[in-house]
Amino acid sequence: MANAIPVQASKMMQTRLVLPPDTNHLDTIFGGKVLAYIDEIAALTAMKHSNCVVVTASIDSVDFLSSAKVGNALTLEACVTYTGSSSMEVYVKVFADDLLQGEKVMTTESFLTMVAVDSNGRPTPVPQVIPETEEEVRLYETAPARKEHRKNRSTLR
Repeated sequence: MANAIPVQASKMMQTRLVLPPDTNHLDTIFGGKVLAYIDEIAALTAMKHSNCVVVTASIDSVDFLSSAKVGNALTLEACVTYTGSSSMEVYVKVFADDLLQGEKVMTTESFLTMVAVDSNGRPTPVPQVIPETEEEVRLYETAPARKEHRKNRSTLR
């Protein structure tokens, strides 16, 4: 693949401590706080992949699988799974680590579409991705179906 970058080259991780102001009355993190973290790491990952400024085109799916509590370390992992001409699909996984108990669980997973833009705010070309691991290949191969779903969803407006 000409002008292609391995998925691992733009993979990013962030860790944040879940603090009381980030939580609801059940001492679990607000979903909106998690969404903000997801959008931020997706943008950083897409910028690293494209070497461009990016904008969020859509948050395609967010699945909250479990919750993180006060005192947990929230770890976010993101990678570009697929690209169009100027768009990038970014996959984000979120884990809650109870560092005192040594337990780690996935709390959230999400797919976002980010678009690289030039200094005039117009879409600009991005490199393709090269999937290498089994998970990367699976995400790459299933991306066209997710893209078609996004396209069909937008025609309902």
